[in-house]
Amino acid sequence: MDKKILLVDDASFMRMLIKNTLTQNGYTNILEAADGEQACQTYEAEKPDLVIMDITMPVKTGIEALGEIKGKHPEAKIVMCSAMGQEAMVVEAIKLGALDFIVKPFKPDRILATVSKILG
Repeated sequence: MDKKILLVDDASFMRMLIKNTLTQNGYTNILEAADGEQACQTYEAEKPDLVIMDITMPVKTGIEALGEIKGKHPEAKIVMCSAMGQEAMVVEAIKLGALDFIVKPFKPDRILATVSKILG
């Protein structure tokens, strides 16, 4: 599977956790960004097939990055990650075009189910 997936989270261990789950299941083309600004730049340069993005980040939040990416690329496939208690932000993300959201702490099965549902 050479679908390109961009992981965006300011916590490197969260990116590593998701990356490990994906690579162990055949997804090997993984890109990473540490904040919303990097996410927008990486999206422009790489046009990944899927973005998995945290909501709460420094520099540019996941919501801001989602709006910017979807504004330029309505076809972008973006899944948001949120901690419990961020329901209002999740609703905002869905309104802006996020396809799904994954609640932290992650369960590997949930990540894989979401990715395979979106990427086929």
